[in-house]
Amino acid sequence: MSNKPIYLDYLATTPIAPEVRDAMMSCLDESGDFGNPASRTHVYGWQAEHRVEVARGAVADLIGADPREIIFTSGATEANNLAIKGVFEALNFSGHFVTSAIEHKAVLDPANYLQRKGVGVSFLPATKEGLVDIGVLERSLRADTRLVSIMWVNNELGTINPIKEIGQLLKSKGVLLHVDAAQAAGKLLIDLADVPVDLLSLSAHKFYGPKGIGALFVRKGVTPAPVAQVHGGGHERGFRSGTLPTHQIAGFGAAARLAEDRWDEDQSHYDHLGRYMTQRLLDIEGATLNGSLKTRLPQAANVSFDGVEGEALLSALVGIAISSGSACNSAVMKPSHVLLGIGAGRARSDSALRFSLGRATTREDIDVAIDELVITLKMLRGNPLD
Repeated sequence: MSNKPIYLDYLATTPIAPEVRDAMMSCLDESGDFGNPASRTHVYGWQAEHRVEVARGAVADLIGADPREIIFTSGATEANNLAIKGVFEALNFSGHFVTSAIEHKAVLDPANYLQRKGVGVSFLPATKEGLVDIGVLERSLRADTRLVSIMWVNNELGTINPIKEIGQLLKSKGVLLHVDAAQAAGKLLIDLADVPVDLLSLSAHKFYGPKGIGALFVRKGVTPAPVAQVHGGGHERGFRSGTLPTHQIAGFGAAARLAEDRWDEDQSHYDHLGRYMTQRLLDIEGATLNGSLKTRLPQAANVSFDGVEGEALLSALVGIAISSGSACNSAVMKPSHVLLGIGAGRARSDSALRFSLGRATTREDIDVAIDELVITLKMLRGNPLD
């Protein structure tokens, strides 16, 4: 019997799927397609390039894009930086940028960089539901607004923004829209043939692909196009230099194909177990859900527990692998900017934990984990055990 904690932190990362592992292994040694995709003078390079382009097509299919609109990066963080900094570098760091105050740090930090370069930046407040209000967004637009960046799914709350409506608004105003879709791809249906998004960031490890690989969707004809942030060889149509990691890209493509193939099965699983997990969590005394109950991923729940510190609770829960918010900030002992941004307050923010399930999660896993959580809460609150 395994002594590993029950893993309920799938928004932080997912294990690679067996199909993904097999695709990656077939690109690693001399028995497979190990060549450099840029080596176009021999069969090894051709085979590697073919694997890259097949994967590019699979990623494009997942989001309803053209393969030529997919630029491989090291992940969504790099893709966000390329999109945001790249657009404003093309504009000589002039104009106005709009984002929300509860974005991932991979958007907020580039926004702060733009401010230091002289760009006007507006940080929109979120609603208490953890969403962007379209009316507030529209009122924030200026004559010189050039780009808006709004995440599709919030990484701490699991709340889902109305990206299609936001895109339609911005298209009518002639403003570009960038979307951080790291938590949306493979979990929501995305059809960029129908949704007017200009730039969109992806990360493979959020849906059973490998870490260290992602992509930026750049819609054909977008103006201004982002200026490259990584130089040296002009790979990826000049947007991002560097030898392409064939094995990681093959794994990314396999994960994208698998997400499509398993769509109905995954959605049924997440909907059924996610609702069950959330209800059990909210049945706990002193529990409060952070963010919208309805407009969110069913497989994710951010819950605060009265009378305890989240970090103390995490330390005591040796049998459950969960987080207190974004995995990127888990080592920083300060309240979540997302929870503070939706008006949760310091005490509620400090007592919040994020639960997220995956393909392998069972009802028994949820019951065992929440039973341990209830016992631990009673101990930390000083209540006698039943």
